[in-house]
Amino acid sequence: MKALEKAWYSGAKWPLLLWPVEVVYRYLARKDQAKKRAQQRALPVPVIVVGNVSVGGTGKSPMVSMLCRVLQHHGWHPGVISRGYGGKKLSGPVAVTAESDAADVGDEPVMLAAQTDSPVVVDQDRYRAARALLDTTFFQKNFPGHTACNLIISDDGLQHLSLPRDIEWVIVDASRGLGNGHCLPVGPLREPAQRLKEVDLVLANGSNCPLDIAGVQAHPMKLSPRYWRNLRTGETFSAGRPPFKTSQRRPAFAMAGIGNPERFFQTLEELELHIERHPFPDHHIYKDHEVPDGRVVLMTAKDAVKCRSWSEETYWALDVEARIKPDLIETLHHQLLTVLKRKHHG
Repeated sequence: MKALEKAWYSGAKWPLLLWPVEVVYRYLARKDQAKKRAQQRALPVPVIVVGNVSVGGTGKSPMVSMLCRVLQHHGWHPGVISRGYGGKKLSGPVAVTAESDAADVGDEPVMLAAQTDSPVVVDQDRYRAARALLDTTFFQKNFPGHTACNLIISDDGLQHLSLPRDIEWVIVDASRGLGNGHCLPVGPLREPAQRLKEVDLVLANGSNCPLDIAGVQAHPMKLSPRYWRNLRTGETFSAGRPPFKTSQRRPAFAMAGIGNPERFFQTLEELELHIERHPFPDHHIYKDHEVPDGRVVLMTAKDAVKCRSWSEETYWALDVEARIKPDLIETLHHQLLTVLKRKHHG
């Protein structure tokens, strides 16, 4: 798989040998999407889907986290739904809190529950997850003290068209783009590039300026370090002034089980830290023997939820924040008000 992924972004020609499989994939995907669109049932609150058109990590979860926080300041009460990748296959909706076991419900939902203080529900069926958030009995039982949701944000799920949506945001990795522009398995795309022309907003993660991606203007987005968090004590420190030391002789053990580990490692080097790279598969469930004792260990917030039960005081998570132009948030806020008004009067 790693060789194929490298070929997608390097201009290699040999993946074209898989073109007949791509044709079949696109045919089956269109058929499945048409079926799911026909099954859509309206929800009484606005739904935002934050997704991507390619496989691999692009920064969706940090964006969901940021949207929850900023929209709360605008008076919204968002709830988050997720499929719970990396967790157990669930037979129904499950409420997630910051104390939930990532092995059961997935790492990203636990991370989002901790970062946002928003109600989070996971389910293989995203529509069912959304209905659970809006069910008074389920909500009051699982999220006491929270105000009922008037907005749902789906972490991923662009291709899960059985979930109705009012606004779609797509995130593209600015450095990798859409690769060779082909769909699986010839290229990295889950659906054709022209899908970008149908969504409400395209963001280029890692860009300082607007980019043209497949004929669509992509707005700049950055993942900026927020703070260092000690896994054992919970203490936080400024990202620019880490409370630990690294050197060429004693580099930190840097680990990342995310869709694009290299982005995390580059961030650490931009912070002028000496590191030893240790990439793991996305959603990897760590065992304590995989992480060394007595060394400074650096990881993402997504990895941290799986290591906290056996962490040491030398284990640190770097929490990051998605940043976009403020006017995009203002535009989104007014779009949501329009959608909510339409639903109430429709």
